[in-house]
Amino acid sequence: MNRFCHIFILLGAVALASCSSFDTVMKSADLEYRYEEAKALYMKGEYNRAALLIENIVTMFKGSDKADESMFLLAMCYYRSGDYDTASQCFKACYSNYPRGQYAELARFYSGKSLYKNILEPALDQVDTYTAIEELQLFMEYYPASEYREEAQNMLFEMHDVLVMKDYLSAKLYYDLGDYMAYMGNSYQACIITAQNALKDYPYTKLREDLSILVLRARYMMARKSVDEKQPERYREAIDEFYAFKNEFPKSKYMEEAEGYFKKSLQEIGE
Repeated sequence: MNRFCHIFILLGAVALASCSSFDTVMKSADLEYRYEEAKALYMKGEYNRAALLIENIVTMFKGSDKADESMFLLAMCYYRSGDYDTASQCFKACYSNYPRGQYAELARFYSGKSLYKNILEPALDQVDTYTAIEELQLFMEYYPASEYREEAQNMLFEMHDVLVMKDYLSAKLYYDLGDYMAYMGNSYQACIITAQNALKDYPYTKLREDLSILVLRARYMMARKSVDEKQPERYREAIDEFYAFKNEFPKSKYMEEAEGYFKKSLQEIGE
């Protein structure tokens, strides 16, 4: 038998011994012993095993001095193992059941952070993003002087960026559709409304310039595609939009494009 076989046999024996030891702990009637073993496993990074132990005893600790600690530790096991949905639910249970407990602040923070970890691509549904924003905003209201406030604020900024990008992609889609959606109404108007709402909801977004040029493009195209009697008014709206854009972004990377819409609009109304 070569030395590699000896190594595999040894590793197998260690694994069996470990499983046997864990089963013994799981079956133990000594809750304190099981809890201490769970904490030891957590410190070793064995979060799934630690969770299995705590799941069986957390309800038995209810009303004891370890009630909020055990629930918070269970939530951290889920969080560390990447089960963010379950972690968030467990953190919520922790701060809801023990609002004045020593882990209430951390539980609120990690409830929001767990949902933040579940953020999807901007084009997809953003239910978790809205929920995470609500959780972190509440955390900051409850604990305005928390040492985690800055991290919570940064996560909020990042999630706002995700939501703005979703709005930008929606507005751009409306613009790209042009007048092919006539049966559903003017898609250029939908582009303008979507982009303007995003600018209103998130005034400090990094995409402000991109959203603003999209509004100007859509106004110009809407004027160009309008029936004759509506064109003068809509070209004037495009001209007004250009002045607003130029005033806010005098050195815009889109200025040449914007000036093109402006000049063509002036030509169309004979000015």
